[in-house]
Amino acid sequence: MNSLDWTVLIAYFGVMVVIGLWSHKRVDDVGDYFTAGGRMPWWLSGISHHMAGYSAVMFTGYAGISYQYGFTSYATWAFPIAIGVGIGAKLFAPRLNRMRSRLHVASPLEYLKDRYNLTTQQALAWSGVLLKIVDVGAKWAAIATLLSVFTGITITQGIVITGAITAVYCTVGGLWADALTELGQFVIQLIAGVAMLVATLRHIGGISGIWNVWDEPALRHHGHPTAGPYTTVFLLAYLFIKTFEYNGGMWNQAQRYMATPSAREASRSAALSSALWFVWPLVLFFPMWVAPLLVHANKPDASDSYALLSERLLPHGLLGLVVVGFFSHTMAMCSSDANAISAVITRDIAPAVSRGARGWTTRVGLFAARITTLVFLGLSMAVATQVNSPTFKDIITVVIKWVAGLVGPIAIPFMLGLMRRFRRSGPTAALTSWALGLLAFYLLNYLVNDAVSGGVNLEYQIAGPVAVSLVLFIVIGWIKPEDTPERDAIIAKVDAEGAAEAAEAAEAAGAPGTKGAEGVEGGGGTDGAGDPLGHPKPATE
Repeated sequence: MNSLDWTVLIAYFGVMVVIGLWSHKRVDDVGDYFTAGGRMPWWLSGISHHMAGYSAVMFTGYAGISYQYGFTSYATWAFPIAIGVGIGAKLFAPRLNRMRSRLHVASPLEYLKDRYNLTTQQALAWSGVLLKIVDVGAKWAAIATLLSVFTGITITQGIVITGAITAVYCTVGGLWADALTELGQFVIQLIAGVAMLVATLRHIGGISGIWNVWDEPALRHHGHPTAGPYTTVFLLAYLFIKTFEYNGGMWNQAQRYMATPSAREASRSAALSSALWFVWPLVLFFPMWVAPLLVHANKPDASDSYALLSERLLPHGLLGLVVVGFFSHTMAMCSSDANAISAVITRDIAPAVSRGARGWTTRVGLFAARITTLVFLGLSMAVATQVNSPTFKDIITVVIKWVAGLVGPIAIPFMLGLMRRFRRSGPTAALTSWALGLLAFYLLNYLVNDAVSGGVNLEYQIAGPVAVSLVLFIVIGWIKPEDTPERDAIIAKVDAEGAAEAAEAAEAAGAPGTKGAEGVEGGGGTDGAGDPLGHPKPATE
């Protein structure tokens, strides 16, 4: 990188801080901080949802997979996410939006106390927070790895720089700052990604290289959808897991659906994100697939291949823009995670462990949210320095094995608890599925893996825990049903389409319909007086 590249990078950081400060004016309470007051346009929510699913791991860990196996990186990662988010557009997005508007909650897990009980809420909250500290730590390590390739600074210095910039804008501006910076980051990545694709095509014979390049000996097997440890079983397992994770199972995506004004707009947001997942990763991945023809990776896992490719193909200025693209993806995901975790800690964990937290004023609650965001970012940055230790092994191991393997036991009670068909599953089903799912992860990844010759295949390491959790959640619900009128009322509020929603849908389809006051089958309206959770209706509603 030369002075021009550094100018681009520093200018980007400056814009992120300005957006954070501007967004600060739109945040008056925790509802604004965590869910944008339910006023976020569907298109902004959709772009934010999409961007919040990326990080620099794509340009390190998945670049290594692309370098070694080619098209497999798309077929077993982006494609399952696109399908899963598309499913969630009808299945989960509307319910998560109704959860905010009808139950008047600011945290994704806030409803769990009444849907199950306090113990279940705390179990999911604490385990999810600990997992996210490790997950976000891997993201910091990934961007620091790239930064070290381009600038020569140490990984620790890179972690501190990126974490500090992210802390400024996401702490002062909340979800509004996250979404607006993600919009800017999307534009930056659009320019950088297209520039990288054009530069790559110039070196492989132009547009015709897209279909002719696969005859090259180095890429002979790069066109296969599955390869190496990324088998068909892995693809199917990943599709199932990502359907939960990217529709709210890890909370930050849930906030995007909660932030839209209506359930219908939440569905449109998810549909936009799904479409982007189908198309945009193809643009980003293609240079990685053909990288063996252009560069020789130095690291055994080829995680440095995209950085080397960028240095070789791009002129200064554009190289700086690509580096900004690396930052943009990582900062988008990490800031959104920090906001979601802060919501869970301040709205769910703190009131359960501190009597004083239950009486926080609006101002104190907002201050606590910002402090919690800073603390979470600091802890994740500390973990980032240990990602390459024997415990975590490497960045891609943390992201694929730890996150994919552990998200199921945490997400299943939360996500399926919103649906009427699972109303019989109560606290016993939720806690048992959570606990034994985590135990299955430990057994498959450590005890059994060490005892079996050759170890347990990756697809079973990540699919086993979520399968155990799903089966137990459903079976125990039927063996020991714990549905009550109070729990059924909560489910009805988020599961049933209201009169206003039905009228909007009919109007959009061209059918006659009359808009009226929104009602809910079996669960009352949106009036705070009929709210089974007892939350007062916020002023932003």
